[in-house]
Amino acid sequence: MSEDTKRNGIGAGAVVVKSSSDDRKSLSASSDDRKSSSNSATSTTVGKKTVIIKSADMKPDLQNEAVDIAIAAFEKCNVEKDVAEQIKKEFDKKYGPTWHCIVGKNFGSYVTHETNHFVYFYLDSKAVLLFKSG
Repeated sequence: MSEDTKRNGIGAGAVVVKSSSDDRKSLSASSDDRKSSSNSATSTTVGKKTVIIKSADMKPDLQNEAVDIAIAAFEKCNVEKDVAEQIKKEFDKKYGPTWHCIVGKNFGSYVTHETNHFVYFYLDSKAVLLFKSG
């Protein structure tokens, strides 16, 4: 267990954590403490959505915002392309260009990103890849 994981505690607004495989870290974290490194995945439940952060090079507060924006986009849109567009435009507006977003169930990727501007996570069964480049 990493030192960051040990420091996380249960606080107000705590979320349920489910770990369904050995490569996922099990931790109790508030919605403000979702963290991940590139070598492990963190699984949390936000509302009725299961969030698994598979890989991240992004500050935890920005990861939380990405998940929250993705949840809102999935609630608003039914088409994956439209979800990706909404997430990308929101991040472009808040954090400047140029963000890229890919949403789907089955895709491969190999991308170059700016330091501290990459997150790859699952929201239930859909994967979201969000990164800044350019």
